[in-house]
Amino acid sequence: MASMQPMTAGGNGGDGRDGGDTATAPGRAGPARTPVDWPATLTTARLTLRPVERADVPYAVRLWTDPRVRRYLGGPVPADVVRVRERHCAGVPGAFAAVRHEDGAVLGLVVAEADGHDGRTEVSYQFLPEHWGRGYAREAVAAVAAWARGAVRSPVPGVAAVTQRANRRSRRLLDALGAEPADDFAAWGEPQVLYVFPPTGPAGPTGLTEPARLTGPTRPAEPGPGR
Repeated sequence: MASMQPMTAGGNGGDGRDGGDTATAPGRAGPARTPVDWPATLTTARLTLRPVERADVPYAVRLWTDPRVRRYLGGPVPADVVRVRERHCAGVPGAFAAVRHEDGAVLGLVVAEADGHDGRTEVSYQFLPEHWGRGYAREAVAAVAAWARGAVRSPVPGVAAVTQRANRRSRRLLDALGAEPADDFAAWGEPQVLYVFPPTGPAGPTGLTEPARLTGPTRPAEPGPGR
């Protein structure tokens, strides 16, 4: 789906509800600007979306190196890049760990990044394969996209997501949230599709049970771990 930020990136597997990640052009830096409301925590019906912590790093490493998650992202991330990401991923502004209420399990990552592919705020995500097919990605992406509309400054108004054209699961997720295809381009030698979310927020229930809340003072952006 949307461009993968420093920690999430398009195209894992799953079904139409949990279709994986998004894809960002190679070599792009981490979030260009600090979200207005950061750190922030979002609560949905089944999930807490909170800033990434050091304890989440092993889950992030799995996302970066699992061939199923990386299917539409050019394969697993090289070991030297993983080591850099491990050092810098905690606390990156706009990067949320998706944590299940019932047991505290970390299911995946969702990132909102300013100034994405076409200047809009860009949302991207990855979920671990054992959690695909249960609607968690849809619930998390809907919440983050709704939050990002007012919390992230970008040169172009609106929220977008990018996915590889071949990633049918991710495209179905974006379709289900009311996002519309707006542009086609190539990255990693593969066709990509830019989706734009409706201006009033994702279609259907977002799963939000309370609005995003400021959990502490806004901090300067930390260096992104790259893609």
